Amino acid sequence: IDGNDVSLSQYKGHVCLIVNVASKGGLTDKNYTQLQALHEELADKGLRILAFPSNQFGKQEPGSNEEIKQFATSKYNVKFDMFSKIDVNGNGADPLWKYLKHKKGGTLGDFIKWNFAKFLVDKQGQPFKRYGNTTAPFDIKNDIQSLL
Repeated sequence: IDGNDVSLSQYKGHVCLIVNVASKGGLTDKNYTQLQALHEELADKGLRILAFPSNQFGKQEPGSNEEIKQFATSKYNVKFDMFSKIDVNGNGADPLWKYLKHKKGGTLGDFIKWNFAKFLVDKQGQPFKRYGNTTAPFDIKNDIQSLL
């Protein structure tokens, strides 16, 4: 989110929860609060949370990368990794998200349906499970712990 390239190889050996986030949605408060709590509890055990802002759903992430970072850190004290705003669907979808959707398609198709879709990735970098936007981060905790 600061404009620096990040190699996903730095996450090798870690369990990763990859999420598309938004600042202005009805799911924002619960997700950011629970994601940060999971980070605080499980980062030392090997969990990495990778948040990718996207403005593709209801224009709920209209700000710049700087504004998004300011929002997340000031309101939720976010310490997990945040990335630049991306598209998760369509021709311009980020390659990581294309890969995740290909490996773990949704029930109605590969596309992401809304903000706060989540992918759990194992220590070898293989997508383990996909969760819809209504699945709260705390509801994924047992799956995370099984991979740690």
